[in-house]
Amino acid sequence: MINQMVMIITLISIWLSLGLSLVILTGATHFWLKNSHVRATVTQLPQAPLISIVVPAHNEEVVISQTVQAILNMNYPQAAVELLLFADNCEDQTYQVMQATAQLAQYRKRNIKIIKRSGSGGKAGVLNDALKIAHGEYIAVYDADAMPEKNALYFLVAKALEDPERYVAAFGRNKTRNATQNFLTRCINQEIVVTQRIQHIGLWHLFKIGRIPGTNFIIKTEFVKKIGGWRNGALTEDTDISFKIMQSGKLIALAYNSEAFQQEPETLKTYYLQRKRWAKGNYEVVLSNFKHLFDSSNWRVKLETFYYVCTFLWFNCAIILSDIIFFSNAAILAAGIFIPNLQLPFMFSASNIYITQILFFNWALMILLYLLQISIALVTQFGQATSEQIWLGLASYFSYSQLFIIVSISAVVSVTLDRLLRRDGNVWVKTKRFDD
Repeated sequence: MINQMVMIITLISIWLSLGLSLVILTGATHFWLKNSHVRATVTQLPQAPLISIVVPAHNEEVVISQTVQAILNMNYPQAAVELLLFADNCEDQTYQVMQATAQLAQYRKRNIKIIKRSGSGGKAGVLNDALKIAHGEYIAVYDADAMPEKNALYFLVAKALEDPERYVAAFGRNKTRNATQNFLTRCINQEIVVTQRIQHIGLWHLFKIGRIPGTNFIIKTEFVKKIGGWRNGALTEDTDISFKIMQSGKLIALAYNSEAFQQEPETLKTYYLQRKRWAKGNYEVVLSNFKHLFDSSNWRVKLETFYYVCTFLWFNCAIILSDIIFFSNAAILAAGIFIPNLQLPFMFSASNIYITQILFFNWALMILLYLLQISIALVTQFGQATSEQIWLGLASYFSYSQLFIIVSISAVVSVTLDRLLRRDGNVWVKTKRFDD
């Protein structure tokens, strides 16, 4: 009886997951069909507010010069840009590389401040320090490995100015600059394309829900001060402040034409450490905001909380249970070759034909939806829709995407132990950079 209940709950959960994914996919598809013929144009802005661009950098000597030059070369009035470069507790030559780049002939007259920081709080601590000295109407944030496209800042500002009272922040999308390095980076590239072109687009188009990313966004300086800044030490300070913005009733607008190219992990160890940090941060945000499902928070906060709970807790558990059911039955079937009359642990009746049919149909739908999301996302981005990408997507489903389960379990265990042992779990693990 218990086994049957586990199967039923698992199947219903996965069906609900598929349904939620289809809703988001439908919204994104409608958006791209509606905007596929819209040509992006760069015209003079009605105003060019002063932007304080903040670049937090911890041991980033490998990539920081390219990023700084890309930022300074953006298509935005030079007089309206204040660049704040933070060498945060660096043990390499990041600070010296920043100085050398700022001294290049073409940048000597630019408004650049280089701060050698030794404070605490991680990235959030850097952003809070920047908040104290920033003069801009908006603060823009770019990670040290994120090279913005020439018009990235223009599109962010243009979107924010469409409704400056409601749009207190605007965010763009990020692309993988080392996508062709190896199998792992190719899979990460696909994941990011789907996240940016399907999930973010669908949520914004259907519900006007936006999310502050780690890089390539702007936010009103006074508004950040009003809500108390960023939470020091937060592993995912972007998700944390996104909830604060939604709780205030304001919106985070999507500027889908704004692009930045960031470097992704090239080894499994680097990937695991980065994604575990992200997962722990998101679990912490889920736990701290779970109460909003039952209080008087606005509907966007409730919907976003529900989405995070489903994604990181409920549906993830359902996938794990589904794998347990599959491998348990498969193992008993294999053992039955040598030991007759073994009974399958997960079945609805004396015959396992029904559960077998349902599970295989369920898994087939999951694979098809996974490939459909990838296909639609890729066709919206120039140069991505190739037959090779479809085969890559199929291969990644059975390999790369399964890593999320391992990372999630590890993150849940870590968060649980942090709370039980009352230890500081907000330990920032540096993402290793590679020469392009």
